[in-house]
Amino acid sequence: MKTVKDYIRTIPDFPHEGIMFRDVTTLFADPAGLRLAIDQLLQPYAAVQVDKIVGLEARGFILGGAIAYELGKGFVPIRKQGKLPGKTLSQAYTLEYGEAVMEIHEDAIEPGEKVLVVDDLLATGGTASAGLKLLERLGADVIGCAFIIDLPDLGGRRVLESLDMPVHCLCAYEGL
Repeated sequence: MKTVKDYIRTIPDFPHEGIMFRDVTTLFADPAGLRLAIDQLLQPYAAVQVDKIVGLEARGFILGGAIAYELGKGFVPIRKQGKLPGKTLSQAYTLEYGEAVMEIHEDAIEPGEKVLVVDDLLATGGTASAGLKLLERLGADVIGCAFIIDLPDLGGRRVLESLDMPVHCLCAYEGL
């Protein structure tokens, strides 16, 4: 029986020399792989009260939309700055090569709503931490973060767990 990891392609030296890029597009393109990933991502939350699924740009939109559909819940995107049309809240965060800003519509979450944050990859935890800060500012009750891939050597899980955030990952790859 195949695992989620069996559907993920590794591309050496992308986007820079020495990086082993974990490409989930091959997972998404295979119906059995996509179903397996969605089922495994939502499994820990199937019996838990969740009001909305929050997806982090961009592959978190694919996963989050599918999970929201399966659970019969709403979906909320957290996007890169300047991509949302309504009034937004912004959160800057640090990347290994600079700084970026994430945004959420200021009316996307009601205070006290239970939300699950979803993305494809957990690396340094910067994007997820910025998303959590935005959700905290809106008064959300974040029940956890779910990812397909964890890159433990980059420390993102430790960052999120230090914020008392439960983290669910389907597979891990050592190294960069």
